[in-house]
Amino acid sequence: MESLRDRGSRLRARLQDSAVNIALIGNYAPDRQESMLRYTGLLASGLSEAGHRVTVAAPRQVLNRRGRPAVGLWKWLGYVDKYCAGLADIASATRAADVVHICDHANATYVPRTPARPYVVTCHDLLAVRGALGEDTDCPASLTGRVLQRRILRGLGRAQAVACVSDATLADARRLLNGYSGRLVVAPNALNHAYRRLPAETVHERLRAVAALCGADGYVLHVGSNLRRKNRECALRAFANVAPAWRGKLVFAGQPLSEELRSLAGELDISDRVVEVAKPDNDLLEALYNSALALVFPSRFEGFGWPIVEAQACGCPVICSDRAPLPQVAGDAAILREADDHAGFAAAIARLAARPAEREALITRGLRNAARYGRAAMTARFVSLYDGLRVAA
Repeated sequence: MESLRDRGSRLRARLQDSAVNIALIGNYAPDRQESMLRYTGLLASGLSEAGHRVTVAAPRQVLNRRGRPAVGLWKWLGYVDKYCAGLADIASATRAADVVHICDHANATYVPRTPARPYVVTCHDLLAVRGALGEDTDCPASLTGRVLQRRILRGLGRAQAVACVSDATLADARRLLNGYSGRLVVAPNALNHAYRRLPAETVHERLRAVAALCGADGYVLHVGSNLRRKNRECALRAFANVAPAWRGKLVFAGQPLSEELRSLAGELDISDRVVEVAKPDNDLLEALYNSALALVFPSRFEGFGWPIVEAQACGCPVICSDRAPLPQVAGDAAILREADDHAGFAAAIARLAARPAEREALITRGLRNAARYGRAAMTARFVSLYDGLRVAA
């Protein structure tokens, strides 16, 4: 009779035999690409828990050792680090790997001209590439930007597989990677934190950090940045439209509002009801989602749209634009409006405030939809892709 110890040893040996050496190529830290850093960490932890050997490598900070923000001179010195001086760790990691996975398509330039092993690139969106090619994506490019985006597109074309986070990104990749002979697949993002519904007392305790919300008569939430494509202007105009009939507030979580947007809030006479929560940590953001009447997400262009799933996982209803891929990500659990229809967004806010039963039904569907975006499912998709590439190599 086989002992439990022997059985455990045999299982560990089997897992070790099937383990893959994976090099994950992450982002240059001074660029402060927070969502990409989170994605790399998410993938690394999922693959490690699945029994694979993972090495995370990124460009070294050689010229910018102190990690100064990538502006002015430091932006250009960062290019030297990323494409020349800081590549030692990446070279070492790739030499020891069975598969190399570049976690951000913006680093597709690292795919060699003749790869000695399979390269996978996660393509989060092709908005900057499209902008560099003259398409309207709210992502205009400078002369050097156009050169860089073309290099990125060529790098994608050299990879053995491009994993797109949504059907919309896949459609862009098929169109722009004309004649591509590798594998184009869809691998949706997973939740990058264990967002969930919280007890009321936990929410109350965490929100004490936001003094402006103490005693507030509810609020709607926007999560993101001031990039034009995030369309914070629509959120402001929608709130101004509904403000006379609903006494709640509008919370912007993420990047602080630009002076231009603050000025617009003043013109709309809602400055006293706009709350800024700069760069909240996961715990505070989780509490904000839990307590909000709804997430308002009128984005014009996205590759995926993480805040939609985060909100749904916390029991926060979603009102978002109808532009792909947001309907796909949200499933049947969002109120959809045209991206610049601020009156439509306002009406949806008023509707959820006045119809608690409808809001609860949306919450239930949202929780069900968010369950589709687990880390184990994302990890399994990539492990299957790696195995297929290794067999074909």
